[in-house]
Amino acid sequence: MLKVGITGGIGSGKTTVCRVFEWLGIPVYYADDRAKWLMTHDAALRQGITELFGAEAYLPDGSLNRSHIAGRAFQDSEILKKLNSLVHPAVHRDGEEWHHAQNAPYTLREAALLYESGGYRLLDKMIVVTAPAELRIQRVTTRDGTERVAVEARIAQQWPEEEKVALADYIIRNDGETALLPQILEVHRRLLPE
Repeated sequence: MLKVGITGGIGSGKTTVCRVFEWLGIPVYYADDRAKWLMTHDAALRQGITELFGAEAYLPDGSLNRSHIAGRAFQDSEILKKLNSLVHPAVHRDGEEWHHAQNAPYTLREAALLYESGGYRLLDKMIVVTAPAELRIQRVTTRDGTERVAVEARIAQQWPEEEKVALADYIIRNDGETALLPQILEVHRRLLPE
């Protein structure tokens, strides 16, 4: 069973593309969502985060204080690196267990930072979802109500899109002009065993 990564910059439309793959019967591991779950439920990871960000990393109800963590991590690249060095190995282990429990021709591992984390090296194929930067910024500010400057800061923490595209096995353009479904169906067809 192939392990296929799917990534793209913030606002590129990875989740939309993944929903179509799920509709086609392909299991999708949403690494970012799973990371959030692990950050509150994995004891070792929780301890590491508390050591890095202090007791205020968690709210009184035990949930992650996302604004505190994001506020520090996206303003200091060293803190972000340390956070990633805690979270990425935990997510990788969890994703491997999930993959082996599936029954499909291939699985998708969706994550924004597959290249940045080096996780792409552990996958068989890579799909990159692309969209123009201005459209990505517009999507995120509309979707999340995030300020433009905050979206630009997150984009600055990610690899440039052209570097991701250069390493991709498959590229899906989500530019608002190119039809998505035919591109997804073609990638799916090429990933199915012959």
